[in-house]
Amino acid sequence: MSERESMPYDVVVVGGGVAGLSAAIRLKQVNPEIEVCILEKGSEIGAHILSGAVVDPRALDELFPDWRDEGCPMAETPVTDNLHWVLTRGKKYSLPHIIQPPLLSNDGNYTGSLGNLCRWLAEKAEEMGIEIFPGFPAAEVLYNEDGSVKGVATGDMGVAADGSHKADYQPGMELHGKYTLFAEGARGSLTKELKAKYDLEADCQPQVYGLGMKELWDIDPDKHVPGRVIHTQGWPLSESESWGGGFLYHQANGQVALGFVVALDYKNPWVYPFEEFQRWKQHPEIRKILEGGKRVAYGARAINEGGWQSVPKLGFPGGALIGCAAGFVNVPRIKGSHTAMKSGMLAAEAIAEAIAAGRENDEVGEYEANLRNSWIAEELKKVKNAEPAVAKFGGSLGTILAGADMWMRTLKIGLPITMGHHADYESTGRADLYKKIEYPKPDGKISFDRLSSVFLSNTNHEEDQPCHLKLKDPSIPVEVNLPVYGGPSQRYCPAGVYEFTGVEEGEPKFVINAQNCVHCKTCDIKDPKQNIVWTTPEGGGGPNYPNM
Repeated sequence: MSERESMPYDVVVVGGGVAGLSAAIRLKQVNPEIEVCILEKGSEIGAHILSGAVVDPRALDELFPDWRDEGCPMAETPVTDNLHWVLTRGKKYSLPHIIQPPLLSNDGNYTGSLGNLCRWLAEKAEEMGIEIFPGFPAAEVLYNEDGSVKGVATGDMGVAADGSHKADYQPGMELHGKYTLFAEGARGSLTKELKAKYDLEADCQPQVYGLGMKELWDIDPDKHVPGRVIHTQGWPLSESESWGGGFLYHQANGQVALGFVVALDYKNPWVYPFEEFQRWKQHPEIRKILEGGKRVAYGARAINEGGWQSVPKLGFPGGALIGCAAGFVNVPRIKGSHTAMKSGMLAAEAIAEAIAAGRENDEVGEYEANLRNSWIAEELKKVKNAEPAVAKFGGSLGTILAGADMWMRTLKIGLPITMGHHADYESTGRADLYKKIEYPKPDGKISFDRLSSVFLSNTNHEEDQPCHLKLKDPSIPVEVNLPVYGGPSQRYCPAGVYEFTGVEEGEPKFVINAQNCVHCKTCDIKDPKQNIVWTTPEGGGGPNYPNM
């Protein structure tokens, strides 16, 4: 076995999203002498970033007060108009602003590409001397003899599907740090390991998720209203007793970013999130905006929806969780980038102080204490019952109860109640208890199939490499999931990775098309037997999102 080389740093950051970049930048702002590196599994910074996005600039204002004047792409399109529609099969009803809690306002926010914001932040980071390594996924956590985190190792390159070494084989690199920050995003593979090893979720509710699917469209200029933000709820998910909602943001250059989020706690295993998204676009009010336009990009990603009660213990010996690795999404606001950035900044400030004091590889408890007394905590506590209220009582009654709870908490008369969660996979029901859902065929103009959609995500994996989607028990898909749950993986995956062949012939076989994977992590979350484990593929693999 080839021996891995190692590189020492003061701080190693795993993940080049807004949380990881903000943490690295803040470290350098506090102490320019701190040596920092960022590992990013995408082929470039921003390649795997997927978000709506409407961004609250609160954290960005703290990180770079003059960002609006420094060429930041997020400054191009301030929100000018904020609409909320409740949809039925053929109609829409606007939800009046007067009944919406003030915290749901988008005044002062901006809409644009979060990937492009990350690219801009990366330029700032490199100007400060931060080393960024795109195309190098952290595949393994390294530990010291005392059990503290030592750093991470990147994955080996040039390994064939059978495990043999190809001619271009290169062993992974070890990156050692006094502290390691994990900013992998929702359902990170190393974060899962750390949560289990240090029992970080012992005192919190299980994290729950939604599957977010997004498309970018060039639309008719006469229909484009820069800065207009539209959110929807209700149809079509109301017909399958699941919940979630849509968004449509008028962004720069005559484009709209539109998407659909399906909460992954749905019970009916016949629900097909991608098809629900395509059906939503056929609503008369949505179709009216898209007709005459052209779809130019597609992607999908899991989103944390657990809220404040699902935030785990953040620190452990040698490191901490930041951003969506910990789960700071404000679900009613459909925002998490500002809280992710702030968490990274708070972690950086605490770690910089620890390094200045000569500490290393211990638990920096100051980060957690500061975060739980920060505006992140203040904001998330106000909305902590919104997601579980809708999940428990449905879209109509749940929305009313969630709104009432948010109003009371805004007015500081909230009831001392914290509603809980169940892991999403536990909700999946037996197929024979539910009626199959017949979805309309795509028309190729407004609605599309999955494979043509994946093509627009620019997803690519080296085909001759070990499958990064692991089965704990290879028999479960055919012997359990297919007969009991109707084989839900062939529907919940938004990229067509999983399929069952030979069913009609009575010889079913489970096929994994790993090259299609857009790294959304839905399979790792929703598999009813928790049999699928998502791991990092060879570096640079996956989607390459432009302007997403």
